[in-house]
Amino acid sequence: MTKGKIGVLFAALLLLIGIGVAIGRVSQPAPSTEAPAANPALSVSAIRPQTHDIPLSLTANGSIAAWQEAVIGAEIGDLRLSAVNVQIGEAVKKGQVLATFSDESVLADVAQARGIVAEAEANLAEARLNAERARKVSVSGALSAQQVDQYLTGAKTAEAKLQSAKAQLDAQLLRLKYTKVLASDDGVISARSATLGAVATKGQELFRLIRQNRLEWRGELTAAEMTQLKPGNKVRVEVPNVGSIDGEVRFLAPTLDVQNRNGLVYVDLPHAAQTGLRAGMFARGEFELGSSTALTVPQEALSLRDGFSYVFLLTEQTEDRARVKQVKVQLGRRNGDQVEILAGVAAEDRLVAGGASFLADGDSVRVVTQ
Repeated sequence: MTKGKIGVLFAALLLLIGIGVAIGRVSQPAPSTEAPAANPALSVSAIRPQTHDIPLSLTANGSIAAWQEAVIGAEIGDLRLSAVNVQIGEAVKKGQVLATFSDESVLADVAQARGIVAEAEANLAEARLNAERARKVSVSGALSAQQVDQYLTGAKTAEAKLQSAKAQLDAQLLRLKYTKVLASDDGVISARSATLGAVATKGQELFRLIRQNRLEWRGELTAAEMTQLKPGNKVRVEVPNVGSIDGEVRFLAPTLDVQNRNGLVYVDLPHAAQTGLRAGMFARGEFELGSSTALTVPQEALSLRDGFSYVFLLTEQTEDRARVKQVKVQLGRRNGDQVEILAGVAAEDRLVAGGASFLADGDSVRVVTQ
């Protein structure tokens, strides 16, 4: 093959390669200018706010205390305690002997006082007899009027001395009675300072008694809150990790604290001790004030974001598709899973029933019927 033919064949080959490349470029499809398909919408159900009766309540904090705490002290002094019969926490009955003082010296004083009374009685009897005789002989003139008056005065003096001796005997008998320290009421011993063998002074505290083992809750309220309450209101008092009990408002404090302008409400707690409550426990109370109608939505319809509460309003609905609008709401009371809406939505609005935490403002959703 000559060089000329080889050149022609090479040129033809290059031409064929060029034509193939051009045809490939022409047959390649042009890039699509259409927008990508939108993400599938979430499936949600729609609800409307409902009206419900929600209980009106008021909460406060306070402490449980004894209804009344009686102080039982020594009514006689300078005597040794010979017996202490009760301990802290023991239940006692009215009139029960709690402690006893040594009574030997008192018994001696009683015996002496009785002797003085007997002597005074004898003197009175003699004085009366003399006065009667003087009265009889005064007619005969054997005794002067002055002498008769002396006998009559002696009888009256003897009578006065007898009364004085009897009073002294009564005082000694009272001292003997006071050698036994008695419970002033039914209740529970809350404190004891009596020590066996100690010599007590008159008026010294020996025991403290929670009268009738009756407790009350003392809640602290503002002046405005106190105006909403009255005696007889029902209260639910709860002590964390201990228990709760129903009570009733007994009375409201007539004055407020001058420092914080708060007042106390006193709530009777029947049978509180039997439920495990004790004086000094911190408790939370909820007062029942009736009920009122409110616009509510379920808790799951709410979304908490940046410290605010939101619901999602359904808008621009076409068939089963709609867009959501994030709306800030103001919340009020709670009743179970229902939450009161004070502002933000109306009764005719359609809201997303659940899954609000997965939505954002302007999202497209699929609305399903239940």
